[in-house]
Amino acid sequence: MGLLDFVFLLVLYLLQGSNTSLVQLNNNGYEGIIIAIDPHVPEDGKIIEEIKGMVTTASTYLFEATEKRFFFKNVSILIPNSWKENSQYKRPKHESYKHADVLVAPPTLPGRDEPYTKQFTACEEKGEYIHFTPDFVLGKKQNEYGPSDRLLVHEWAHLRWGVFDEYNEDEPFYSAKSKKIEATRCSTGITGINRVYKCQGNSCTTRGCRIDSKTKLYEKDCQFFPDKDQTEKASIMFMQGINSVVEFCNKKNHNQEAPSLQNKMCNSRSTWEVISNSEDFKNTTSMEAPPPPPVFSLLKIRERIACLVLDKSGSMNSFNRLNRMNQAAKHFLLQTIENGSWVGMVHFDSTANVKSNLIQIISSKERNKLLESLPTAANGGTSICAGIKSAFQVVREIHPQIDGSEIVLLTDGEDNSAKNCIDEVKQSGAIIHLIALGPSADQAVIEMSTLTGGNHFFASDEAQNNGLIDAFGALASGNTDISQQPLQLESKGLTLNNNPWMNGTVIIDSTVGKDTFFLITWARQSPIISLWDPSGTPMRNFTVDTVSKMAYLSIPGTAKVGVWTYSLQAKANPETLTMTVNSQAANSSVPPITVNAKMNKDTNSFPSPMIVYAEVLQGHVPILGANVTAFIESSNGNIEVLELLDNGAGKIEGNPPRVEIDEDTHTTLESFTRTASGGAFVVSNISKLPLPDLYPPSQITDLEATLNGDEINLTWTAPGDNFDVGKVQRYIIRISGSILDLRDNFDNALQVNTTDLLPNEANSKETFAFKQGNISEENATHIFIAIQSVDKSNLTSKLSNIAQVALFIPQAEPGPDESPPNPSPDENQPNSRVNIVILVLLVVGSVAIVSTIIGATIYILKKKKNSRRPRIGF
Repeated sequence: MGLLDFVFLLVLYLLQGSNTSLVQLNNNGYEGIIIAIDPHVPEDGKIIEEIKGMVTTASTYLFEATEKRFFFKNVSILIPNSWKENSQYKRPKHESYKHADVLVAPPTLPGRDEPYTKQFTACEEKGEYIHFTPDFVLGKKQNEYGPSDRLLVHEWAHLRWGVFDEYNEDEPFYSAKSKKIEATRCSTGITGINRVYKCQGNSCTTRGCRIDSKTKLYEKDCQFFPDKDQTEKASIMFMQGINSVVEFCNKKNHNQEAPSLQNKMCNSRSTWEVISNSEDFKNTTSMEAPPPPPVFSLLKIRERIACLVLDKSGSMNSFNRLNRMNQAAKHFLLQTIENGSWVGMVHFDSTANVKSNLIQIISSKERNKLLESLPTAANGGTSICAGIKSAFQVVREIHPQIDGSEIVLLTDGEDNSAKNCIDEVKQSGAIIHLIALGPSADQAVIEMSTLTGGNHFFASDEAQNNGLIDAFGALASGNTDISQQPLQLESKGLTLNNNPWMNGTVIIDSTVGKDTFFLITWARQSPIISLWDPSGTPMRNFTVDTVSKMAYLSIPGTAKVGVWTYSLQAKANPETLTMTVNSQAANSSVPPITVNAKMNKDTNSFPSPMIVYAEVLQGHVPILGANVTAFIESSNGNIEVLELLDNGAGKIEGNPPRVEIDEDTHTTLESFTRTASGGAFVVSNISKLPLPDLYPPSQITDLEATLNGDEINLTWTAPGDNFDVGKVQRYIIRISGSILDLRDNFDNALQVNTTDLLPNEANSKETFAFKQGNISEENATHIFIAIQSVDKSNLTSKLSNIAQVALFIPQAEPGPDESPPNPSPDENQPNSRVNIVILVLLVVGSVAIVSTIIGATIYILKKKKNSRRPRIGF
């Protein structure tokens, strides 16, 4: 089995982190933390001061909560370019929005200020980033969410250690062994009462909770209200806002009964057990002295500085590489690089030559001047270090410090001397973006891009795959407002032999249309180009560049919304044609629809899986129902195509704000298309011999059980023979009266007869019913159920999440319907913040992602009037 076959199997595998954080743990202190203020946040110096105060207090709380083990050592606050200059603001080095650990940004939708961590990986895996709104940071939401410093520690635990909430808004109550209904919480030492609390206008009422006849638990609107005065110290992952709470739940006080997300995602282990198993914990010991306060750096986003370092060595004459590089570089200079940026250019072979000093791009005049500096001939050897050092000189001509400047390096060959300048590159503060053309990229240069926080792209010699243009197009600045960034709508290519036609359509949706740009390239002879707007009007006046074999057209103003149609007729046989279309947001106040894709690692060793993350968003809101396709390109240009699903298989519990769905909270979108590059990756140690079956079925994470008379009904999503591809051979279902026995001694638990259970294809919904039978434990109050899947090679999956059914009708809480005491007006009312399932499309090994949608739905967040989140008071 080849590399592509291997990669192709790992669909929707429960993933390892794609985190791009620069944080490092050094002598118990976290260094390199980036808190980025979004460009949409209006200037307010108080935000910076509040961030400092929040982090400083949180550092002490974190230190005590982790048994004097961790603290926040140094933090960079990234300030938008639009804010006024200040002598305290320095230029960033590698710090950027791409690497932000905490993002201070407007609410996902107006009025939704819930703090959350974007966390869609498995237990113990790092999250993406923490999202705070400006009002939350400024302390305006403290009555709703509690002290910001404590909540930062709660979110840091999600982000850094991959733990989950110890409440569950979908299952706020459960039937306990005590035969009582208990609130989902940790620890059970947190006391409180259960009440229904409703308000209409200025009038609010409270009453006791009734039992639902179907669930045998409390009714939907019932909430748990912790008492104001508590002595229990745990847990930070339940309600960090309670004054007495200063610890995480540990093995001794962990509530394994509760259907919390922590139990479901982390195999019923406590949060402290997970944290104690982290690399952070293993590499540190408790400190004797208290930690120093955090040190803050104020970094202001500046105008972009980029220098193109282009390979013109003799090997660039092969496979039309030189001309393809020029085509892609012209697209970058015409479309991708933003106005206001400073751009220079260096050519290199065995030596380097500066072809253009830094020019600030103000208009098309500067762009066209840079186009004239592209190489026209290729010869000589390869000295990558010479090219990079010349680029440093170009930057220093105007900026003595090259911190944060970007080197866009394109090369097609190996260079044994490249390793000699790695240290200089690392110390420079510059960011190296590598575009490797052909199969011979130098490992030292790949290391440079990784060390400096740059991007690494690969393009094969198959021009019809359009990889080179896609790579340059992916280098738009991540530090500018998304409404000012070019978005790629189409990337298509064909090699034509007997049929001269390349026909297609491009959808311009209402969120884009500004600065729409059509680019066509060819290999031999200029084709006949026909392009029509949605009303059928032909578009003319393409600029034709016969030297670089490309033609392009900018649509003035805002392009018409709808389906644009193109038809290209080749004049040569054979011929290779490509079509690329970019556009920007039509309205700066309406976020455009975007698709993002990225790798979990740049380099890996077989058989560890390579994984691509893809998500479709409008702003921060996920779009559901999109058709998403991944294209996996090998070093020889072969392509595998993979359709991605968002049907819930591979869905992982996350922590962003809950999405409310009803007739008032969704809107149907018009059709749209997007493409995005996920970067390059290298997998080593691939055997040339036929490979055995190495991959078991994926873990079932959504097992649910209900009791209907004496019959237990189960539902789950089917895994595949290899992770989430194919069909498993059989299921092993076992039950026990003890959750610990089932988890720790699954093979010895009572097995359910599944002779009649025939597995379905991966991603299908499975259902199965069986009689509850006789379990061995006496006085058991519950039946716990778990599943393992077995493939045709007898490989077994990890144990599923553990589902349960109660064998009794639980007792309701006794007592009158009086209201709990109201807190005083200045009393904090900390809520654990809302948790949801964020649906992120997951796929393995892809370099390019294409998203298209027809009649899909975007679900809008809506403030709930009767939240079931844990809270104090009314």
